[in-house]
Formats: sequence, C-alpha cells, structure tokens
Amino acid sequence: MKIEIKEYIKDRIGDVLVFEKRLREEEDVWGWEIDEAYVRSVEKSFDDPAFQTSISLLAYVEGHVVGRIDSTMIASHFDGSKKAYLDWICVLKSHRHQQVAQNLLMALIQKWKCKGVDTLIALTASNDEAQRFYKSIAHSEMRDIGIWIDINQYEKL
Repeated sequence: MKIEIKEYIKDRIGDVLVFEKRLREEEDVWGWEIDEAYVRSVEKSFDDPAFQTSISLLAYVEGHVVGRIDSTMIASHFDGSKKAYLDWICVLKSHRHQQVAQNLLMALIQKWKCKGVDTLIALTASNDEAQRFYKSIAHSEMRDIGIWIDINQYEKL
C-alpha cells in the first residue's frame, strides 16, 4: 500500500469531507455534525491569518484520504521557545495498523523541525487504541495531565 502525504489546502476540503463521512460510517464516535456551518468554518480558516502557524496534512491511499493530522505552533515568551501542539490525528479504522498514523506524524515532525520547533505536545485520546499508538512513539514520554476549559461557558467578567 502506497501512502502519499499532502498538505491540507483549501482545494482539498472536498476530499476531507469524504474522509469525515467515511469516519462516521466506520465508527460512530464523532461528536460534531458535518453541516453547512462546519464547512463554512473550515473554508474561512484557510483565509484567516490566525491559521498561518498551523500545519495540517492528509494521508492518501489510492487517491482517497485515509488519515489526517493537524497541529499549530505555540510560541511562548515564558522561555522564548517554539513548540507545536498536536491537535488531531485520525486514521480510518479500515486503514489502521498500516503505518498511516506513523507516516503522518513523521511528516509533521519534519515540517516543524524545519521551522525551528523542537517539541511537539499532544493531549492523548483516552481510548486504548490511541493510547497504544502514543506510547509507541519513539523519543516521547507521557507527562502532565491535560485539561480542557470551555471558555464559552464563562459569563463576561
């Protein structure tokens, strides 16, 4: 199986929407709808300067997206460092255990390395399969505990 890694650009939104539909057909665990608002939001993200420090890659097999990885740079005055946050990595269930996630991760690491980033930080998914994948990554260690704070739930201060 030949895996081709491509950057996620605006022209590939249609490919990703097909991927998102296939994800839901293979596993019923996704918590958001693929509706017009979702598509508009994704389209706008490609024109928004806030996303210029983001990298998103797609894994293609036989012309179809079978995996995706998304991340963004975190530049901090705390220590003058540039790190990256791994926001999302997902592979179709039918294509797992075929090196798709590993290929996506290695391509992402190479891109960040070229931009002077030396650390990739990720919150790990809680399911067992994801945990096994993260624990298999060379030169990595589990640290700290992640927390998600829903800012929209706060009233104006």
